[in-house]
Amino acid sequence: MAKFVIAGRADCPYYAKTELLADYLQKNLPDFRIHKITQRPEVWEDWLKDVCEKNKWSHKNSPIIWRELLDRGGKGLLLGGYNEFLEHAQLYYDVTSSMTTELMMVIAQENLGAHIQKEQEEEGLKTCINPLQVWITSASAPACYNLIPILTSGEVFGMHTEISITLFDNKQAEEYLKSLVMETQDLASPVLRSVSICTKVEEAFCQAHVIVVLDDSTDKEVFTLEDCLRSRVPLCRLYGYLIEKNAHESVRVIVGGKTFVNLKTVLLMRYAPRIAHNIIAVALGVEGEAKAILARKLKTTPSYIKDVIIWGNISGNNYVDLRKTRVYRYESAIWGPLHYSRPLLNLIFDSEWIKREFVATLKNLTATGRQFGGILAAHSIATTLKYWYHGSPPGEIVSLGILSEGQFGIPKGIVFSMPVKFENGTWVVLTDLKDTEISEQIMTRMTSDLIQEKLVALGDKIHFQPYQSEHKDLVPHEEKNPVMSDAYFLNQIPQTTFEKPQSLEFLNGFEGKTVES
Repeated sequence: MAKFVIAGRADCPYYAKTELLADYLQKNLPDFRIHKITQRPEVWEDWLKDVCEKNKWSHKNSPIIWRELLDRGGKGLLLGGYNEFLEHAQLYYDVTSSMTTELMMVIAQENLGAHIQKEQEEEGLKTCINPLQVWITSASAPACYNLIPILTSGEVFGMHTEISITLFDNKQAEEYLKSLVMETQDLASPVLRSVSICTKVEEAFCQAHVIVVLDDSTDKEVFTLEDCLRSRVPLCRLYGYLIEKNAHESVRVIVGGKTFVNLKTVLLMRYAPRIAHNIIAVALGVEGEAKAILARKLKTTPSYIKDVIIWGNISGNNYVDLRKTRVYRYESAIWGPLHYSRPLLNLIFDSEWIKREFVATLKNLTATGRQFGGILAAHSIATTLKYWYHGSPPGEIVSLGILSEGQFGIPKGIVFSMPVKFENGTWVVLTDLKDTEISEQIMTRMTSDLIQEKLVALGDKIHFQPYQSEHKDLVPHEEKNPVMSDAYFLNQIPQTTFEKPQSLEFLNGFEGKTVES
């Protein structure tokens, strides 16, 4: 079969004559096929230059005709312009063209009109296609500034998915948000349909498909840990109500940040029960911190370290499990292909370093929030979203904060970070992993704090009492190199000041808005 591509300037009379001849051949020859391409006069030269550079051709006029080698799998074979196509038709098919110059000019103008009309119809269709509506709360937070370029790069939702971003924050942040909108527009992203701001509570999350919940900034003071826990409830209640009321029925909610991540997630599930199954907490930030520390110890690249599992409280008492962790492309006496890996615990011979220095470094990072700044928070959120929509790398373990249904012996009803894989637009808990049992002491330590956190926040318990182990060992002897981060919830409160509990109307600057539970 012969397939020819005929491309030309939309108002070119010679393109019109070539098109008429090609139409005749396609109609009368069973194995002759054509594909037509027209371009506006003002963009034709640039388009032709790009095509010729890509295929290493030399051609300067309209039209350009080439044959696609369908049966050989190679690049197209340049035929030339109108004269070369006419000679080809005469030589191979004994057909010529008798179109007059006047008719050529008339058809050329018709072609230009048809091309413009086609472009207008395509633009009209684009306006009918709803973009993915992405809402970001607390948009004045540093994480949002770093998240926007990743979302608009096309890496998260795909280059064929247009998005509209709405930046949601209080009225006091409006001027900053306006400047952020202009910076976002300056990116000229091909996937960004629009970017806007919202400071009116009643309009929040309107038709949202994706909601990113960041740490809410506040300069209010509280004097106790219990008050700090309870102060999270009103805003989560408000968000839950608005999500149920305004968001799209298939909305996906992702909770990030470095303060009370598990608590905020479980509260949102409580106050937005209709979409509770689509609310998750990001744990990849802690995972990234652990990989970076390990990579510095091994003098390798963090991305070469896979399958670090984060158990428990993402922003507090958690357990960094290295028993499944593997290192790829590690420079040593043993080499293999790119897919070859070695167990990390076989490469770090200093077990005391893992039990002491590694634990202490992670504890310090969790307690102070240092290094978990805007870049890491944004990257962790974006990567989790990418996995949620397109699946995680095959065979790779991902840590994710989800509502426990009793897996691994974890009590039901708390949000707990555990190993999963993403596929088909959702996640699957990896309950079939072997050798991942956690000692009762460590499990009790993590779950006790999470349960108490939830009870205190909801007012079912007055005082928070951190779990006290009967054993003083940081790491139980029966575990093989487990890692336990020892940060309590008190460490999640800003170090400079405690926050005073506020009523809902003052939270996050949304004045005068109250919601019944």
